[in-house]
This record gives sequence, structure tokens and C-alpha cells, in this order.
Amino acid sequence: MDHYDSQQTNDYMQPEEDWDRDLLLDPAWEKQQRKTFTAWCNSHLRKAGTQIENIEEDFRDGLKLMLLLEVISGERLAKPERGKMRVHKISNVNKALDFIASKGVKLVSIGAEEIVDGNVKMTLGMIWTIILRFAIQDISVEETSAKEGLLLWCQRKTAPYKNVNIQNFHISWKDGLGFCALIHRHRPELIDYGKLRKDDPLTNLNTAFDVAEKYLDIPKMLDAEDIVGTARPDEKAIMTYVSSFYHAFSGAQKAETAANRICKVLAVNQENEQLMEDYEKLASDLLEWIRRTIPWLENRAPENTMHAMQQKLEDFRDYRRLHKPPKVQEKCQLEINFNTLQTKLRLSNRPAFMPSEGRMVSDINNAWGCLEQAEKGYEEWLLNEIRRLERLDHLAEKFRQKASIHEAWTDGKEAMLRQKDYETATLSEIKALLKKHEAFESDLAAHQDRVEQIAAIAQELNELDYYDSPSVNARCQKICDQWDNLGALTQKRREALERTEKLLETIDQLYLEYAKRAAPFNNWMEGAMEDLQDTFIVHTIEEIQGLTTAHEQFKATLPDADKERLAILGIHNEVSKIVQTYHVNMAGTNPYTTITPQEINGKWDHVRQLVPRRDQALTEEHARQQHNERLRKQFAAQANVIGPWIQTKMEEIGRISIEMHGTLEDQLSHLRQYEKSIVNYKPKIDQLEGDHQLIQEALIFDNKHTNYTMEHIRVGWEQLLTTIARTINEVENQILTRDAKGISQEQMNEFRASFNHFDRDHSGTLGPEEFKACLISLGYDIGNDPQKKTGMMDTDDFRACLISMGYNMGEAEFARIMSIVDPNRLGVVTFQAFIDFMSRETADTDTADQVMASFKILAGDKNYITVDELRRELPPDQAEYCIARMAPYSGPDSVPGALDYMSFSTALYGESDL
Repeated sequence: MDHYDSQQTNDYMQPEEDWDRDLLLDPAWEKQQRKTFTAWCNSHLRKAGTQIENIEEDFRDGLKLMLLLEVISGERLAKPERGKMRVHKISNVNKALDFIASKGVKLVSIGAEEIVDGNVKMTLGMIWTIILRFAIQDISVEETSAKEGLLLWCQRKTAPYKNVNIQNFHISWKDGLGFCALIHRHRPELIDYGKLRKDDPLTNLNTAFDVAEKYLDIPKMLDAEDIVGTARPDEKAIMTYVSSFYHAFSGAQKAETAANRICKVLAVNQENEQLMEDYEKLASDLLEWIRRTIPWLENRAPENTMHAMQQKLEDFRDYRRLHKPPKVQEKCQLEINFNTLQTKLRLSNRPAFMPSEGRMVSDINNAWGCLEQAEKGYEEWLLNEIRRLERLDHLAEKFRQKASIHEAWTDGKEAMLRQKDYETATLSEIKALLKKHEAFESDLAAHQDRVEQIAAIAQELNELDYYDSPSVNARCQKICDQWDNLGALTQKRREALERTEKLLETIDQLYLEYAKRAAPFNNWMEGAMEDLQDTFIVHTIEEIQGLTTAHEQFKATLPDADKERLAILGIHNEVSKIVQTYHVNMAGTNPYTTITPQEINGKWDHVRQLVPRRDQALTEEHARQQHNERLRKQFAAQANVIGPWIQTKMEEIGRISIEMHGTLEDQLSHLRQYEKSIVNYKPKIDQLEGDHQLIQEALIFDNKHTNYTMEHIRVGWEQLLTTIARTINEVENQILTRDAKGISQEQMNEFRASFNHFDRDHSGTLGPEEFKACLISLGYDIGNDPQKKTGMMDTDDFRACLISMGYNMGEAEFARIMSIVDPNRLGVVTFQAFIDFMSRETADTDTADQVMASFKILAGDKNYITVDELRRELPPDQAEYCIARMAPYSGPDSVPGALDYMSFSTALYGESDL
């Protein structure tokens, strides 16, 4: 007996050291033990061609006792004494007891004299000790003790039977259904279990005992009446009887173990397949959403009105606030699921998962990059389009104002120029007409700038693609045509007046002077009114201050203008004075101009009224710009805090992920605390979003107080959330790898220290050369020197070989390792992939050969397995899983319905196609 058997015996037999003799005082128990122990002994003695009739009498001389021990142990005992004297009997019994003790069994209060004297209690106790050691002790289920293991075995085998509840080795067996269930579970053809009734224990017990004796070679150790007629059957008798069933069916235990192994492997495979399906669906949905969203973001169809463009901007804000964030979470979760799946595949010795074409993580990242690029371009286009429409509205209004003023001025000018009044006029009238025409030409020249401005504005509206350009062009063309016509008519009238000028000599100088001074003054007032009513658009305090300064300069010219007005009015008053003084007969008004003093005074009054209105408009705009400046500073104050905070958190997470302070659980706890603090920071981001919305609603396009834009903050925030989630996932996968592979904390720290040492840029990944150097630092010789392949090594090489545990890999081997740690060929090695590789070197994982051997056990050593065998040995869902995927067996020993479990086993581990 080895040390393990001895320890197990001592542990289980410890309770028997205090053998209670009073336990056998119950006659019913003694009767049951007599029958059971006698039948058990005879089941072994009959192999030697003998048996016993009376258990306390037939063992008194020690001969049959020694024979029993030889049969059940397979060993030879010392030669027995053949004498009939008491001393010979005691010697034989002592030899038997010494043999029992040599097997690590402590015999308490049992002496050879008592056995020789036929002591029933001591004899039964001795037989029970033998039964424990040789029939029950070796029973173990999931590292339990013998008794617990036997009970657990019974519970598992009878679990499918609803009317059987095995909790002990006494009253749980009184109805007989437990014995019938054990037989039916292993040999269902022997018992029609459906016809048994719980209220008929005698029939159940007799059926089980008879079938066991007839077909299972288990002798009848008890009578049904003994069990039914006892309130609490004897535990030792029941255990002895049940142990015979266990040994009879022990062959089925191997099949159960094999089935458990297959179930475990298939469960892992089913879980991985489900994870693959989930990844494919989530990746497909995310790519489809990106595919639908990008055309919307790339749509550059302009709107004609500011309201329509602002609605597009609002739709874009809804997309940013409501539609995109869930997709960011889905993308992050997709990467986490992918990494978890790859980790589980590596841990279960499966090949790496390769998503469908176009659904790789890199494909999703590329599509996401295109989405963000389109998103950025769309926002820039929206803001530029709003600026363009704002500029267009301003120019269109300016065009309408100038065109209206010009059209009002030109109204009636063509009719005036076509008059033939000079034909019947007097000389003074002709001279007056000539002077008037000169004044008109001066007025016409003064309006030339306005016409050019109107044409320039129309041209700019066309260049900016103004939606109502046709009507603007038509109106502008009409003004230009009319202007050309006015020029031609003016030239024609001048020629007519000059022809008659020689006839006209008298001219009223005062009217002429009045006209010459009134016309430019009138133009100045019209220009002033136009400027005072001109709309303006500014974006900064400096711009509005510039307009205010110009306006103040204009107001400073008003006293001089008033003096000019009074001077012009004085000329007119002088004319009136001359007329009144000299009684001049003047027909009509001033022949040189249509501008009357009343018109000059009216326009002057209008200018004076427009000045305070302009003051108010500039003051209000100044206040609005001050408000905008406060919004800029308010946004900048928060952005200048949040931006560095995000950067700091990114750096802190990076340090946590590469430092080795505490266990992985400590690091995970630390990271979760960081994640919580980051999530709690979200209200400040939302507050900054609110400030940013106020800035956009105020049409503020720049901010000199900060270098951070809302886009910078959004991207940084999304990267921070993604980084903390990815880092937590990496640590969780490291814990999963550590627990699954049995890596100690010291090994994990050693791996992390080596990885960090060669991760010189702190990117969290290693390039191929860095990875190679890291392997060498851990004892792997990745040599490229051709001399290393000569089959010889010097002392230093041998020492290096010992240090490296015997590894000597060239470029081909290193390329194979890189294909394991970098299946996606990204050119970098993550710490998780590094840990998986290092742990795989010593890990003991299931292999295709092990699964194949398990199937062979279920198939009864055949090269194929049948559908019935799979359904009998495996749970229903996993049996159907195998049936659906196993190819038909085509070997020479094939039978109808035979399935090829060998190719199926290799396919589970990626060694063939499933």
C-alpha cells in the first residue's frame, strides 16, 4: 500500500476507532449485518471454492478468514497453522489481523481471542473493517471521502429519477426504488422502471435483488422484509450492498469521465461559436449604420435660407448628442468582445477567430475613421454655408436698398432729358437750361459710384451662388441699361443746348451757384442717409469699435455740413431777395436744379433723426459683442481645465497599465475607481456642451482665449472612455489567463517587467524586434547566426542554452511565434498576447488526441461511433451538436450510421475543416 492509500484509509477509518459495541444491540440491525456480511464474504470465498454458513463460527479457526483476505487482496498471507488447538486458532486470527493492520487499518478493541471465542459483535466489526478497506475505501468522486464519494455517485446516477431522493444509507433505500434506479440507469433492459410504484417497496426490493443476483453477479445480501420491517435499516449493511452495485457498474465510470471531458470541450466550442456569431452581428450592424450615416454626412446640397441651414445644424447636433454616443459604446464593446473571444480561444487551445471579410476590427476602425472624417467635413461645411448665407442675406439687402435709391433717383430722368423746352425758351431760359443740364451731369456723375456698387454687389451675389440671382441680375441689367440710356440722352441734350447756347447769354449766377452747391450737398445727405441706414455685420469687439469710431467722425462733420446747408439756403434766400427787390419776372422754380430748400431741410432733418438711431444700433451691437466675449471666456475657462484633465487621466491610465503595483485585482480595482471618477466627470462635459451650444447659437466662430475646441474635447473624452474600458478589459483578460493557466503573481510581475523594459515608447505594444529582445531576456534564444545550426555549441552557447530552457529558434520559428501572438498581422504584440504565449509554454490544455481518446472510450474501442451511443452518453444538446457536425465514417469496418469522431476531434482544434 502506498502513502496515498494509507492516508485515505486513516482519514476514513478514524471514526471507527471509537467502535460502539452498543450499536449492535438492536437485533434487527444485527440480523441485517449478519446476512449482508455473510453474503459479501461468500461472494469472494466462492472464488476459492468454499463459503461460510455462520459468520461468528466459521471464522473462529482463522483459516477461512485468511483465505478471504487472500482472495480480496490478491496477496499471499503467512502459512496458516493446521492444528485444532486454541493457540493455533489464535495464531491464524492474529496473522489475519496483522495483515489487515499492514494495510493501514487501525483495529480498535478487536482481539484474536474474541474472534476465536465467537464474539458476534467483534466478528461483525472486523468484517465491516475489511469491507471498508477493500470494497469502499477506493471509491472517490471529485476528491471526496469514500462514504461521501459512494453517496455522491448514487445521487448522480439516480438524479434523472424524480421519485428517488438518496440522502443517506438507511431510510433513503427502504422503498427499493434507489436499487432499481441504479440498475435501470446502467442496464435499462433489465427492469421496466415505469411499472414500479413507490408504495410497493417489497416488490421493488425483491425485483432489484433478484435482477442483481441473476444478471449482475451480485449475491442477495438482504431480504426485502428485513429492510421494510425496520424503521431505520442498518447503514453498514446498505453501504456494503450498494458498494457491490458500484463495483459492478464501475466500468461505466470510465465512459462517464470520457463523456464529461467531451461535454466540457463541446461546451467551450459552443460558447465560442456563440461569441463569434454575436461579434459578426454586432460588427455587421455597426458597419451598416456607418454605411447609412456617411452619405448623409457627405451630402453637400445647400439650402437657400438661413432657417433651413440652421435646421440642418440642429439635426447634426442631435446626431452628435443622441445617435453617435450609443454607437461609440457599441464600437468599444465590439473591441472588448473580440479581445475576450480571442483570449478564450487561446486558453482553450483553439485557433484564433478570423471575422468575415470586411468585418475585422481594423475594417471597423477604418470605417469609423471615414465616418469621423465625413463628420468633421460636414460640420465645417455647415458653418461655412451659414456664413455664406449670412453674407448673401446682407448683400441682397444692401443691393435692394441701393437699387431702390437709384431707381427712385432715375425716376422721370429719361422724360426730362427728352423734353424740347429749349426750343421755345428765351435766352435766359436757355442759359438756365444749360446750367441745369450741367448740374444734372454733375448729379449723374455723382451717381456713377452707386451704379458701380450695385453692379459689384450683383457680381458678388452671383459668385456666392445666391439662390435669387436671376431676379438680381435682371434688376441690375435694367439699371445698367437705363444708366447707359441716361448717358446717351444726357449727351444728346447737351449737344442740343450747346447748339443754342450762342442764343442764350443771360444766366442767373445765383441759381447756378445754388444748384452747384445744392446738388453735391444733396448727394452727401443721400449718401449719409444711406450709410446711416446701411446694415452691418461684425464678429468682434474691435470691429464694432471701428464702426463706432467712424460714426463719431461722421458726427464731427455735422457742424460744417450745417454751415454748408445754411450757405445754400442763403443763396436761395438771396435769389428771393433779388426777385422781391428788383421785381424780376421769374417763371417757375430754379431752372438749374430741382432740389428745393424744403427738400434740403427735410433730408437734413432726416439725417439728424437717423444719427441717434445709428447710435442706438451701434450701442446694442456693442452690448451683443460684449455678451459674445463673455461666452467665449466662459467656454475657454472650462475648456482650459477639462482639456488638460483628460490628458492627465490618459497619462495616469497609461501608467497604471504598465506599472506593477500590487496584484492584478488591485490594478483592476484601481482602474475601476478611475473609471468611476471619469464617469462622474461627465456633467462637466455636458455643461461645456451647453456653453458650446450657446456659442454656436450666437454665431461665434472663433475664440482667442483657448486652443481647445469642442471637437477636441469630444474626441479626447471618447478616447478616454475607450482607453479605460480597453485597459480594464486587458487586466480582466490577464486575470482570466492567470487563473486558467496557473500563473503566479511573481511570474506575472516578471512578464510585465520584461514587457515594460522593452516597451520604450510606452505604447503598450511591442514591435517584432522588441518582442524578440524580450523573449531573449526571458531565456529564449532567437538566434539568426547560421553557425548556431551546425549542431555544435561552445561553453557560452551551452550555458545560454541551459538558461533558455533548451529553445533555439531561427527566423522561421520566430515567424511562427509572431503568427500566434499577432494573428491579425498588425506588426505589434500586446501584453495580453505576450502573456498568452508565455503561459502556453507550460499549460496543460485539452488536445485533439485527448478528445479523440475520450470518444474511443464511448465507442467501445471502435474507430467510429453511432448516433445511439452519442445520445446515450452525452447530454441531448451536445449529442445533437456532434451528430450535426460529424462526417460519416468510411473505413473498412464501417456500419450503417457510423460517424467519424476522429476528423471531428481534429476539427475542434483547427487542424481540419469542421
